[in-house]
Amino acid sequence: MPDYLSLAEIEAIAREAHAGQTDKSGRPYAEHIAAVAHGVRQRGGSDEQIAAGWLHDAVEDDRLSRAWLDGAALPRSVKDMVLALTKGEGEGLESYTARVLATPGALLVKEADLAHNTDPRRLAALDEATRARLTEKYATTRRLLGLDTPRP
Repeated sequence: MPDYLSLAEIEAIAREAHAGQTDKSGRPYAEHIAAVAHGVRQRGGSDEQIAAGWLHDAVEDDRLSRAWLDGAALPRSVKDMVLALTKGEGEGLESYTARVLATPGALLVKEADLAHNTDPRRLAALDEATRARLTEKYATTRRLLGLDTPRP
């Protein structure tokens, strides 16, 4: 059996990768990835899904390279989920959500991501135009993923 990175090591890598990055409201981005990993755990996710929660935005945000992910000591399932959750530049929402749905384990991670992104406390910190745009985008994403009824 290969020697994979532990969840603690993955958390440390993800926190370091996102160090200095802030979200749209100016909060440290590490708060978001920690909330997603925690949300995955709360939803009964596997260790692989929790790992993907920590890493879900790292490639998309150019914090870790695709080459890093390809060579990382991670199970193939984690790599597949991270890639499924990495929205390509200019990629349509329909293509993105279809890939998430087609990748085992990715939907639960995306559900935790959307739950944190739509947290009323986070949305309240945004200006009205950004809040309205993101609320619409997240509602469309939830609909395309079949997650119309939010879960805690």
